[in-house]
This record gives sequence, C-alpha cells and structure tokens, in this order.
Amino acid sequence: MVRNKVALIGSAVILCVCMYLYFPFPDNEMIDARSTFMSFPISNQDGYNMLGIFGSVLFIIAMILLVRGINKYHFRTIVIALFGYTLLPVLLITMYQETLADGIAAISYDGKGTCHFEHVSEDVLNGECNLLLHNRSSEMVSFEIEFLDSFFRDDDIRMESLMNVNGPHSITIEANREKSIQLKELLNLSDVPNHIFGGTSMNIHIKLIDGETTRVL
Repeated sequence: MVRNKVALIGSAVILCVCMYLYFPFPDNEMIDARSTFMSFPISNQDGYNMLGIFGSVLFIIAMILLVRGINKYHFRTIVIALFGYTLLPVLLITMYQETLADGIAAISYDGKGTCHFEHVSEDVLNGECNLLLHNRSSEMVSFEIEFLDSFFRDDDIRMESLMNVNGPHSITIEANREKSIQLKELLNLSDVPNHIFGGTSMNIHIKLIDGETTRVL
C-alpha cells in the first residue's frame, strides 16, 4: 500500500506545521476571518492574510504528497486525513484542559452564544446575552468576561461589545462543571457613538480576563 515513504513522512510533517500555524488555543485565531480554508483565515478586515494563504498552499501540498505516498485507497485516505486534521486539535485541547490546565486555560466555549438587544428609548437598550462555558479543571475558576464584536462592519457600528458598558462581568465556575451564563443589562448608550438600535447576534465572541492573562474565544 505504501508507495513512497518519503512522501508520506513529508505529508505528515507539513500537516503538523499547518496545524501549528493556526492552532486554536489559547485564542481563537479565526475570530476576524472573512474567508477561510480549512483552519486558515484567507482574508480579514485588513485584506488578504498572507500567512493563511501560505498555510493553505502547504496543506494542499501535504494532500498531494499523501496521495503520492500510497498505492490505493486515495479517496478514503484523504477523507480520514481531513477528519483527523479537524478533530485532533479539539482532542488535544480537551486532554490538556482536563489534565494540566488551570485558570482560564481550562475554560472551553462551544461558540454558540447569542446576544439580543431591544430598543427602549433613543439611547437606551435592553441587552441580553446567553452562552455556555465549561470548566474542565478540578479547581474553581473565577474570571471576567468582555464581549467582542463578532465581525467588522464597514461603518464600525458596535453591537455585542455594548454589553461591556455595564461591565466588567465577573463569573465563577465550579470544578468540572458546565455553566449557562445569562446576562441581562439595561444599557445607557448616551456616551457611546455608532451603536445599534436593536437586533440579535449569533455565535458571539468573548474575551476571558484573569489579571494579566486573557483568552479570546
């Protein structure tokens, strides 16, 4: 089945390099991506991301070497490699968080949080955000949450980050526990320019803050 060991080894090495370039820990490297390929941000608010493009090219080269390194089962091998490349970082992060990590390094987020803003008056909104966090360590973790705008609008109108007006929001999660976070705030935005007047946002991004340590999820 193996046709070229050098090609197979080269493919494995290049895939490891690709995974290292944008490994999704401790921060979410895709937060400001506008177009992506696999785990690589091709473009963001500043234009094309050359490192992301370089990583994409490396990934394609790795797939070509993988195909050249085996005699048969090409399609099946590529599918397995794609699944492995996608799932391995998640497994490695989970293993680390459940064994060696402490503090906010042990906090995981499913990325499915939502924020809803309802108009009350000209400069007043009702804001509500819901998200699920998991403390995978064996110790209680306390930290602050800062909300980040999920994407960059051309007119720089603020949305999710409006919840920070009434911040900081302090959270404590017991050891080995999931916690559903629900924050409801009456937001006075009279001193905040370029804000929305209502709406809903899905898959929100957040920053965890513990003293000098931060994580972007």
